[in-house]
Amino acid sequence: MGKGPGLFSEIGKKAKDLLTRDYNYDQKFTVTTFSETGLAFTSTGVKKGELFSGDLNTQYKYQNATVDVKIDTNSNILTTITLDQPIPNAKTIFSFKIPDQKSGKVDLQYFHDHVGLSSSIGLTPTPIVEVSGALGSDGISVGGEMAFDTASSTFSKYSAGIGVSKPEYTAAVILADKGDTVKASYTHIVNPITKTAVAAEFTHKFSTNENTYTVGSSHAIDRLTTMKSRLDNRGKLAALIQHEWRPKSLVTISGEFDTKALDKSAKIGLSLALKP
Repeated sequence: MGKGPGLFSEIGKKAKDLLTRDYNYDQKFTVTTFSETGLAFTSTGVKKGELFSGDLNTQYKYQNATVDVKIDTNSNILTTITLDQPIPNAKTIFSFKIPDQKSGKVDLQYFHDHVGLSSSIGLTPTPIVEVSGALGSDGISVGGEMAFDTASSTFSKYSAGIGVSKPEYTAAVILADKGDTVKASYTHIVNPITKTAVAAEFTHKFSTNENTYTVGSSHAIDRLTTMKSRLDNRGKLAALIQHEWRPKSLVTISGEFDTKALDKSAKIGLSLALKP
């Protein structure tokens, strides 16, 4: 694949990942094993209070094709078939869920040095058609996305944005929700040696005149341990510590409490991911 601007969904992604990724306030475990034929099995279980849910995912790669089959607690079966480079710099993805007969869709992604395109169409008589794209060079990209519902002949979604990505910082501004929401985000690498970074995200919703913001940081205590923290305008303070106790196997402890309601108990989550 080319090293271009990527897809539109990648604009602002670094700030979002720093502020949200790996935070979990439930008990979650993930176990991955591999067979001699290259078949990967991943079991995931999540306990929320007294409720337990889980799923089983299998993945098989053969030449340029990858087949993923996921079975969840409700016996839904999601199958995804990914074909890399059926044409140069392109990827085709077929997906469908059983028993939902209307869930089938096909995605086509195309990557180049200065463009990233993605299109999706549902495999139904009146499908939803989604198109997104990004153009850019020298770390600057602009793009947009839209979804058209052929059943009602209306646009169900459209967004636009601009992003800047440099070695020491990233910045993005996105106009979403059909123009009703503007979101600005920024990340800055404070110290590349310790992987210390800070991020901020600000959102304004025009219809309600509501403003929200979140600030956060990430720091590598050592080469195997990472600590993150964040605070939002509602007074929710969260932190996590993640340790790679063996290659690709992670244990993560997350916590969150409301600084405006100190009498309430803090939320504590534990996540364990095991890979051979």
